[in-house]
Amino acid sequence: MANLLRSAFVIARRDFTATIFSRSFLLFLIGPLFPVLMGVIFGTIGGATMSDAERPTVAVISSDADFHALTAARERLAQAIDPPVLLELRQVAPSGDPAEQRARLLKSSSPPFIAVLEGGLARPHLTGDLKPAAGFVRQLEFLIDEAHRETIAPGSHAPELALTRTTRSVGALTPGRTITGRIGQMVLFLLTILLSGMLLSQLIDEKANKIIEVLAAAVPVDAIFLGKLFAMLAMSLLGIAVWTTAGAATIALVTDRSLSELASPALGWPLFLTLSVVYFMMSYLLLGSVFLGIGGQASTAREVQTLSMPVTMAQVVVFAIAASAVGEPDSARALAAAVFPLSSPFVMIARAAEDSAIWPHLLAIVWQILWVALILRVAARIFRRSVLKSGPSRSIWRRAKA
Repeated sequence: MANLLRSAFVIARRDFTATIFSRSFLLFLIGPLFPVLMGVIFGTIGGATMSDAERPTVAVISSDADFHALTAARERLAQAIDPPVLLELRQVAPSGDPAEQRARLLKSSSPPFIAVLEGGLARPHLTGDLKPAAGFVRQLEFLIDEAHRETIAPGSHAPELALTRTTRSVGALTPGRTITGRIGQMVLFLLTILLSGMLLSQLIDEKANKIIEVLAAAVPVDAIFLGKLFAMLAMSLLGIAVWTTAGAATIALVTDRSLSELASPALGWPLFLTLSVVYFMMSYLLLGSVFLGIGGQASTAREVQTLSMPVTMAQVVVFAIAASAVGEPDSARALAAAVFPLSSPFVMIARAAEDSAIWPHLLAIVWQILWVALILRVAARIFRRSVLKSGPSRSIWRRAKA
């Protein structure tokens, strides 16, 4: 193992130095301007839709008659405005001390409530973080007034809705955290797709120049693959550091906004940004390992395009599945996507924005590292047998056929 790591470090240092001091590295640094533009376009399209899981929900502590009157008024309102901007109403039966029940509902994360409505139609009282939800407060006032006129006193107006401001509830944070998770997924996906493909062209060039055979005669193939993978990862991290610095400077010059104005992730910004770097590394290593295996089997650029296209399209599908799980971190779909290695980093970065538990991330990182080692091992074995023609025959069927 020590010899393997030492050989991998030599390969990584060689590739990293050769890449950094090449003329094409400047083009590499300005390359992300195009995917950033694509990210803005897709982010705008994705932000125009809101799933039911992301829709703000109000807990209603009331009798069945009052709740049915409110839902009937909501259905009438739905005919006049777009359904995505409507509040969800969830009836909750009175239980125990009202203050304790109210506090418990505001802390609930399944489902998350932005506010609690109690007192029925006679004495409506709303409690929650109301500043970011002023439009929703007006919706409730309209629904209460409409239900009051239809059921209690036709032709009259409902009593004024009493408001009590509280600290920001889990439900009020959920939409902003969902957006943070989607942005994290999009940035992670674009960076991974942009940077991991460079491994293919580098390996093809060395195969065409017979350099790979010289390296394979000096160090194990596993060390070659591992060194190349980490060299390109180091170069990618250097590029990301440059892009982040330039982006932060641009934002500081153009606008006075900062991260403090965004919805804070469930784990907090320091840990969320740290996990973003870790999950980028894992996503890059996973997809880069697959691309190394593909590049080891290709001899020309045309073969690379033919072999890599299915993997790239499959990764787009994987990203779409991971994106559909945002807003429901504990659903079966989200858990299945977290277990699948190629989609696991995307699902977990969104979970870091939505859930405060840290142990799932430790488990996911260990799981992803195991898959990186497995894919690299398999790719190196296939490369050694099919390209270098070393090692035992691949199957009993070939020996029988011979």
